[in-house]
Amino acid sequence: MKDAEKPHAEDKFCCISKLKVFLLALSLTFVGKTMSGAYMNSMYTQIEKQFNIPASLVGIINGSFETGNLLLIAFVSHFGAKLHRPRIIALGCIILSFGCLLISLPHFLFGRYHIESSISPRQNFSVMPLCLVNQSVFSLPTEEPSTECEKEPGSLLWIFVMVGNIVRGMGETPIMPLGISYLEDFAKAENSPFYLGCLHTATVIGPFLGFLLASFCAELFVDLGSVDTEDINITTTDARWVGAWWLGILICASLNLLAGIPFWFLPKSLVKEGETHEPERTSKKSVVLLQENDENEAKQTMCEIAKDFIPFLKALFHNPVYMLFICITVLQFSAFNGMISFMPKYLEQQFGKSASDAIFLIGVYNLPIICVGYFVGGLLMKKFKINIYGAANIAFWVSLLEYLLYFAAYWTVCDTSPVAGLTISYEGIEQVSYAENTLLAGCNRDCDCPLKIWDPVCGNNGITYLSPCLAGCKASRGTGKSVVFENCTCAAASGFSSQNVSAILGKCDGEENCDKMLQYFLILSLVCSFIFSLAAMPGYMVLIRSLKPKEKSFGVGIHGLASRVFAGIPSPIYFGALIDTTCLKWGTMTCGGEGACRMYDIVTYRWLYLGLPAILRGVSYIPSALILLILKKKHVSESQVLLNAPVEMQDKVQEALK
Repeated sequence: MKDAEKPHAEDKFCCISKLKVFLLALSLTFVGKTMSGAYMNSMYTQIEKQFNIPASLVGIINGSFETGNLLLIAFVSHFGAKLHRPRIIALGCIILSFGCLLISLPHFLFGRYHIESSISPRQNFSVMPLCLVNQSVFSLPTEEPSTECEKEPGSLLWIFVMVGNIVRGMGETPIMPLGISYLEDFAKAENSPFYLGCLHTATVIGPFLGFLLASFCAELFVDLGSVDTEDINITTTDARWVGAWWLGILICASLNLLAGIPFWFLPKSLVKEGETHEPERTSKKSVVLLQENDENEAKQTMCEIAKDFIPFLKALFHNPVYMLFICITVLQFSAFNGMISFMPKYLEQQFGKSASDAIFLIGVYNLPIICVGYFVGGLLMKKFKINIYGAANIAFWVSLLEYLLYFAAYWTVCDTSPVAGLTISYEGIEQVSYAENTLLAGCNRDCDCPLKIWDPVCGNNGITYLSPCLAGCKASRGTGKSVVFENCTCAAASGFSSQNVSAILGKCDGEENCDKMLQYFLILSLVCSFIFSLAAMPGYMVLIRSLKPKEKSFGVGIHGLASRVFAGIPSPIYFGALIDTTCLKWGTMTCGGEGACRMYDIVTYRWLYLGLPAILRGVSYIPSALILLILKKKHVSESQVLLNAPVEMQDKVQEALK
């Protein structure tokens, strides 16, 4: 008897271990892909400044990832379920890694990054760009730099980043739909929410690591190792600072390559959890049937597999809960994707933080608590065995509570330091100007200053000036970052009483309450992230349980396809285009062309950045309410069926209804 049970025990251990290995490998893959995504989202502001491109073009680069995903997702979701899913996931990891390598390539082709300055490249850096009346020595040349600009190799190298993002999107395509469908096929129904909770937890750990890596790399100058730090006269809070964005993406490439290795050694199919408790004969029989099924599927041609593509698609379109859930996802994902893409920029502009600090704060305050929320949500779903109607109710009311709390962000206001000619006149009168003629006043009109250059200095009157020349400074002392400009006539014209009016490099600090307001904003973000993450797992289970078993892989894939077409691709573009409209001062390239934005109208920026997601999410509660009505009606009818069933059949009927 003991000998007869021994093979059964080994088979049980083998099957469970393989499923757990797959779960572990898939979790590591989720960490790698989400780490890469979070890192890229954090570094778009650095790429924007590196290649001197507007935010709308950054949005196109961001959306190119979803374009790559879009190219394959429908076919991978449908055909991939018929093929060897673990090996397709492994192949995706290799392509994902190659895409990351391609993204980093422009750095090695670009050459050294030139910091925008009021000093011409041909001038001696020991000479300061001061106000010299009736002299044009410090005016930017108009013809020679254009020749120099044509020689610069980096003007279109951002295209490599976009193509690399497309390849990265193609590589990530099979990981989620095939991985989740594989788990769903071979996991117990009661274990499925917990396994999905583990994957969602991995999708939070990955971005957390990505944000930490991005924060570290943003602190390093882009030309790491080739430039002496003493030669850099700007700080990390300066709008012209570019971090070593290329370094972290190489690390992400290595991780994604390693994460795909275990999938090459996993089988095409497993015995479903729980079935190993049957007698030995039944277990062996099920394994034989699975092997025969695999052989039959291998003999199928792609045409035969494609026959049920249209019927599956029609079935999904006629599923009202599924279609309404897609509408919710498009609206919610549009809001989330737009916000997360430009959140580092928002913290930089609104609260005066460096890119490194902004990225670090986003990661520390938001991601760990989201991880806890996902995990708790998955455990609650498993422990209480909540049905689809209960899950929809939890998702709706919990997310609505978070949505109402979100509006408190409008009160976390911080006014940055005034900038002469842009947010305040030279006489100290508040104004917002998008025109260059306001940069000149009586105190600097005869200085012959370049108007397009962003080389800010902070006067000891608390006002920022676009350059030492526009501040009317006549002299300077010191070198490098410690230089001090003196006899600044424009600062004196603002009514400052000191006789020796001076200025130092960089923008002035914001109001004293900025740090306090930043803390309020981050705490509010933490609370909202936790509440929303509690609703994420119940909401996702509504999607999964609204699909029939054969439709799950295809349904998850089409859901991802719709979210990318209607949200992932367009949302960063129109968010970026709207943000561009709030730019007060554009940077200038060597040839005099328009570069990346250096300063925004933060009031308009705040209303757009917070208001657009509020509108999108508010509209999403209309289809959410419709789903609740449909599921309530279905729940009532199922309850009637259960009540009318014989007592001895109620357990089976209830199981069938699930």
